Amino acid sequence: MFDPKQFDQIAERIAGSLPPGLTHFKDDVEKNLHALLQSALSKLDLVSREEFEVQKAVLAKTRSRLEDLEKRITELEQQVIQD
Repeated sequence: MFDPKQFDQIAERIAGSLPPGLTHFKDDVEKNLHALLQSALSKLDLVSREEFEVQKAVLAKTRSRLEDLEKRITELEQQVIQD
């Protein structure tokens, strides 16, 4: 679901913002932040951008088909009323 490189980048940025006196903890902080982020995000009910775009396209197609069917029903109702 998530690219592990993104976790690494976030952890590196946070660890990189540590005060200079704490740089010797950088590796531990990165590893712990990476694990924490991965754990927290895995508990969320999220989808990837690709999955979202696929569902968005399916919804647009379904909406279009529904509109076509509604028009067709209206036309058929008009035919029934006129007959």
